[in-house]
Parts: sequence; C-alpha cells; structure tokens
Amino acid sequence: MLRWLKNVWVLSLKELKSLLGDVTLLGLIVVFLSVAVYTVATGITTEVRNASVAIIDEDHSQLSFRIRDALQAPYFKTPVMISPDQVDQAMDKGDYVFVLTIPSNFERDVMANREVSIQVLADATAVTQAGVGTTYLNQIVQNEVNDFKQQSPSDLLPLTPVVQVLFNPNTQTHWYTGVAQVLNNITLLAMILVGAAVIREKEHGTIEHLLVMPVHASEIVMSKIVTNGLVITLSALLSLWLVVHWALAVPIHGSIGLYVLGTAIYLFSVSSLGICLATVAPTMPQFGLLCLPIYMVARLLSGSESPIESMPDWIQNITFYSPVTLYMQFGQEVLFRDAGFAIVWKKLLVMSVMGAAFLIFALKRFRSMLASQG
Repeated sequence: MLRWLKNVWVLSLKELKSLLGDVTLLGLIVVFLSVAVYTVATGITTEVRNASVAIIDEDHSQLSFRIRDALQAPYFKTPVMISPDQVDQAMDKGDYVFVLTIPSNFERDVMANREVSIQVLADATAVTQAGVGTTYLNQIVQNEVNDFKQQSPSDLLPLTPVVQVLFNPNTQTHWYTGVAQVLNNITLLAMILVGAAVIREKEHGTIEHLLVMPVHASEIVMSKIVTNGLVITLSALLSLWLVVHWALAVPIHGSIGLYVLGTAIYLFSVSSLGICLATVAPTMPQFGLLCLPIYMVARLLSGSESPIESMPDWIQNITFYSPVTLYMQFGQEVLFRDAGFAIVWKKLLVMSVMGAAFLIFALKRFRSMLASQG
C-alpha cells in the first residue's frame, strides 16, 4: 500500500509538471473560470432588459399617458407611439417586442367601473422576454389604474398576499448564472484535462516509458485524477472568490469546506469518465468531438439551464442518475442555502458510487489500451 501511494505521488508530480508546462491548457483553465464566468453571468439574463415597446393610444387621456410614462428603463425602452396600420409591419420586422393598444374611452370606462381591456401583442420569438415582460406589463397597468382610482391592490382582493423571496431577494439573474457557470465549467475542464493527459501520453510516445516502469495502471490513472482534480478544485475556489463573490458581488453563504469535499468527489467521478472517453478516442480532436455532445446533454438535463420539474417524467427519472445533476443540486444547496452535511450526504454518497463505477470501467479500458500499446 505504501509503495502504491509513493508511486501515485511521484506520478502526480510528473503530471503536475506536465500540466504547468502546457500553456494552452493553463490558459483554458484561466479563461473558463474567469472571463467565461463573468461574461455569461453579466451578459445572459432571464429578466426583461431594454425591451422595445410601441403604444397605440386611442384614448389620449391622463390615464393612458400615465401608463406610457410608467414604462421606464432598465426594463423597457422609451415607448414609441404608432398608428394601428403600422402594427403588422412593425411586428413582422421585429421592431418591437410589445405593442399595447389602449382603446378609446379607456379612462372614462375605468372610472365608471366598466369592464375594459388593453390589448398586448408580444413577439414570442424571444420566449423568456415575452413571457416575463407580459407579466411586468400587466403589473404596471394594474398599479397605474389602481393609483389613478386611488385604490390599493389590497382593496380589490379578499386577502393581502405577503411574498418572501429567499436566497436571492432581488431575483438577480447573475447571482444564479455566475455560480452555475462555475459548476458547469468544472465539468468540462475535468473531462478535457484528464483526457488530454491520457492522449498526450500516446501522442508524445511517453506511454512506452510507462510500460517499462514498475507501476500499475491504477497508479497511473489515479495520479492523473488526483493532479487534475486538485488543480481544478483550487481554480474553482479562486473563481468563486475573485469572480463570483468579488467581481459579481454574489454572497456565498455556505460552507466552503463542504463544497470542496463535494467538488473532490464529483471530480473523481467526472475525471474517471474523461479517462474512459480518452481510451476510446485515438487523437485529441476526436476526443473533443466525443466529449462535447456528452457534456452538452448532461448540462442541459442537469437543471442549470431549465428546471428539472418542467421536463417530461421519464427524462427526470434518467437525469437524477447523472453526477452532473447531483453536483448542480449539491452546489446550489451548499453555496446558496447553507445546507449542511446532514442534508447533502445522500448526493455525496451517490456521486461516490458513480465515481467508483466509472473508475472500474476506466481502469479496464486503460489496461486494454496499455496492452494494445505493448
């Protein structure tokens, strides 16, 4: 056992030296966990931002002007007044996301408590913006009508709702996307770095050196997993602190120690999968083509892009057996909700079992690859 640990230590130092000498892979780590995290978190949002609005005002009343003035930045651009005959052409060209039609006698009917409606046309090409923006517009119109009639929303309801938003009180998208991007990029980096370490041995011809050394396949595989996992874990911690917490101002509430433990277990699982793929692909370009579809499918079904609950039942049953899904849930629970070990231990156990299964298969494939090289 001591000899096995010593060989893993020596091989790990060799892997670390090889990784530090690869400028391309080091640059990839830096870009993935800094520039990519920041740009995605600040550039992609599910909130309505600068949506273009056109208004057909057939009433020209004080209330219609108040509704127009209530549509303000940063949610909406300054509304543009158009005529009814311009609507079809403007929507077909995509000039406006929303078109509001305020009917004639709108203010008079509101004050007389008659049933009245405002037509809202939404360009649902941008599905998220159209859906959320319609809700925004409905709330704005309701508030302006209530204020104009000097009524509060509670006067219109038999109860007063009290809403409490937890963990992200201002519902800022970058709080979620910043952390999710770190978690997702860890997955891709683990697969690429470990796979590149295996393929680099074959392309540089150093695998023949390993064949004549008194080491076992398990020691070679474990050294690659340990070295690359350690580098990715340290890089992820720096990304969480410098990019997510400092640059994006996202509070980290959970235990960093528990997060490191879960990340180490997860990287053990994903790195083993990366070695499996590297033994199948003979060259780095083929390895990249093999990794991308697996990574994209696992990411899209992990709940980081859309809620798992909105997926079909059979997909939900499948995706909960993916370590990517478990790690995404683990990261959110620990970093956002300050979950303790008593809450996340089942996910850690399942990821460990999956990692062991991937490792057994990776060792089998790696031994076959060494035998064929020999």
